[in-house]
Amino acid sequence: MLTSVDRLLFVRGVPIFKELRDDFLVRLASIMDELSFPSSHTIFTEGQEGRALYIVVSGQVSVHLRGQELAQLDTGTCFGEMSLFDAEPRSASVTTLDSCDCLMLTQQQLYEAIDETPGIAVNIIRLLSRRIRELNNELNDKQQEVKDLTQQQNRVYAPDPQFLPSDPVPVPQPAPDEALYGADDGAGFPYGSFPY
Repeated sequence: MLTSVDRLLFVRGVPIFKELRDDFLVRLASIMDELSFPSSHTIFTEGQEGRALYIVVSGQVSVHLRGQELAQLDTGTCFGEMSLFDAEPRSASVTTLDSCDCLMLTQQQLYEAIDETPGIAVNIIRLLSRRIRELNNELNDKQQEVKDLTQQQNRVYAPDPQFLPSDPVPVPQPAPDEALYGADDGAGFPYGSFPY
């Protein structure tokens, strides 16, 4: 368990709470719940209703979606903040990688805090915006990788234009054997003595 002083010092270092007044931080730190989770514990799952933000005090958590890990979060980072504003189901699951202590801020606690100090809402919006930018950058990088790979494959399998003929090459036709078919006698059919 954190002492009230340790809790205040910790909350002051969390990015979304920076630039807030100390008197507000004292109140905010005092209303947060402190939770302890064992290793490999699922804090919440994708699709679950959620109305709380969590801050990692110690340990590490994994954010994952349908079996694919999206991020690992360490001390001082927060997760679950989107549900504080839109009350939508969780967009991913979070599981502890080792024993983990977290502070939890509920939606009701946050709204009361925002009424007193709107600056906290601005900081959370900045955090969400930064995460969206990071996701967009990752998506753009992956799309560029796919594009580069496709171009590389096309270069490997496409024939080199310098080895392709520019005009069709005429195929020589064998001359008719007049001894076999006879000469053109002018009767309209080139090989008049051709046996039917």
